[in-house]
Amino acid sequence: MLIISNHIRIPDVEIELSAVRAQGAGGQNVNKVSSAIHLRFDVLASSLPEEIKQRLLALRDQRISTDGTVVIKAQRFRTQEKNREDALARLQSLIASVLKTPKKRVATKPTKGSRERRLQKKSRRGQVKSLRGRVTDH
Repeated sequence: MLIISNHIRIPDVEIELSAVRAQGAGGQNVNKVSSAIHLRFDVLASSLPEEIKQRLLALRDQRISTDGTVVIKAQRFRTQEKNREDALARLQSLIASVLKTPKKRVATKPTKGSRERRLQKKSRRGQVKSLRGRVTDH
């Protein structure tokens, strides 16, 4: 059971973990031992609340495929157990990132004083730039 928050828990049967060979350098051990972990989590078929599913699928994250499956490959550590823990922690943080409801943006206008200060700064800057021209002898 993966605990995301006080109210949200994911049963182990919804998370598919498989051991694969890690990529990259590592000598003889990396070629023989399947120490990397592939984690697959189907968002649409999960027991997550519908609102959180939608927010998770709306994320622009390369780990979430177009069919709604989260795929995480953990190969940071040398042991399979540490990679399993790492993959589960990364899934947990991914889901936890969408738990907060995003704040609605309230449209505001700049104050009159800030508009005047901006225009004064622009004109001052323009004067400085105009003085940078070529110097002529008259």
